[in-house]
Amino acid sequence: MDFRVGDLVEVRTEAEIRATLDERGELDGLPFMPEMLAYCGRRLTVHKVAHKLCDTQTRTGLRKMERAVHLTGVRCDGSAHGGCQTACSLYWKEAWIKRVAPGAEPVVAAPDTGLLPLLQVNTRKPPGDGGETRYSCQATELLRAAPTCLTFKNINQYVVDVRSGNAGVKRTAQGIAIGLFNRLQNLTKRVLPRRLWLKGGRPWGFLVGRVTGPTPAQTLDLQPGELVRVKSKEEILGTLNADLLNRGMGFEEEMARYCGSTARVQARVDRCIDEKTGRMLHMKNPCIVLEEVVCAGVHSLNCPREFVPFWREIWLERTG
Repeated sequence: MDFRVGDLVEVRTEAEIRATLDERGELDGLPFMPEMLAYCGRRLTVHKVAHKLCDTQTRTGLRKMERAVHLTGVRCDGSAHGGCQTACSLYWKEAWIKRVAPGAEPVVAAPDTGLLPLLQVNTRKPPGDGGETRYSCQATELLRAAPTCLTFKNINQYVVDVRSGNAGVKRTAQGIAIGLFNRLQNLTKRVLPRRLWLKGGRPWGFLVGRVTGPTPAQTLDLQPGELVRVKSKEEILGTLNADLLNRGMGFEEEMARYCGSTARVQARVDRCIDEKTGRMLHMKNPCIVLEEVVCAGVHSLNCPREFVPFWREIWLERTG
């Protein structure tokens, strides 16, 4: 680990980055995407050390990522991937950046090396049934880029969390405590009769959807810039089924941490790439993303990936 949270870095030139890539435009299975070219030569700070990530494709838990970081304020805008609106935090291999001292002179912009065509070609997978376009991006390829599972008992991950600045000692201890509790809940469900399960054997947060039939909908037509309040946990649970879904969209413990808080609408979302298949998913009813509202990883051992949650309008209310 060469970098820590807050380090000032400079994204290397296009020519330097090209020298690290294979014929697929990848390094260690991780694509360098067209959306990242605009940052070449720019100076940014390390937001998180990306040494681990949640497996959201096969749900195996955490995966180990080698020598990568997330940079402050740098998210994929989806411009080379069909306008995907997931706004993933981009992964930067340490070979693609370099540490710079404050006040050091910036490098002169290097000429275009023609890397873009290679990167564009590799944003597509073989077409699906009926010729459907399928996309390839960092999110769809993360299991190749991070093939090794990271177990709960791997103590080194918690040391890295603290030493890198990803999480303080208190937050790390909180994440371990929640992870241990959830594993004990899973164990009791396997070995004890149902009547002895604590809180129904549910994970920390104890969310229980209450809708037995079709889940309700609400249209507010929220627009970017509007100030909203996240409804209470009880109100939101009244819109979810037993699988914590509202019309197919999940509500999770990390999202419940924002209940009662206020935030501004950042965007309306109607399309996103399915990480498993690369297909573009189109939403019948747009969802909302909120400014500075991300998954903090408290319930996933401080995963630094910081997903941007999607919110149903029925979970929000205008303020004032």
